[in-house]
Amino acid sequence: MANVTNITVSGLGGQGVLKVTDILAEVLFRAGYDVKKSEVHGMSQRGGSVSSEVRFGDDVASPMVPEGESDFLVVLDPTQIEVNLHKLKQGGTLITTDDVPMDKLKSPKALNIMMLGALSEKFPAIGEELWIEVVKAFLPQKLHEMNIEMFRLGRQK
Repeated sequence: MANVTNITVSGLGGQGVLKVTDILAEVLFRAGYDVKKSEVHGMSQRGGSVSSEVRFGDDVASPMVPEGESDFLVVLDPTQIEVNLHKLKQGGTLITTDDVPMDKLKSPKALNIMMLGALSEKFPAIGEELWIEVVKAFLPQKLHEMNIEMFRLGRQK
């Protein structure tokens, strides 16, 4: 299974973990990759631990990321770092709220999109326009302006 990239997004219920992986999977699909997304692991009610996985590449057989094989681990809540660190492979990239300008976050509900912006920087072959197009497709129009701003802020740091 050559050339497969594994991404795990973790956080707490209500933080938009599933929305991020839905957007991520759609961006990757539109960019021409074979994409598989897992369902929720953990408790999806507000405040419970949640994680979701996306795998993409030339040919992806399974949606499940093998233990300790995530190339990227995106954690939306600091309490979930230690809980999920075992998912990250040796030499993998951990993206936390320390990697985005939290002081500029306009709404806690937009944190997931800001973190998606930080992750998107790791894939320079996929243009910002595609990311923004998909973010807009997944969010109500009234939320576009703020979320696009948060996405771009996430990309900057």
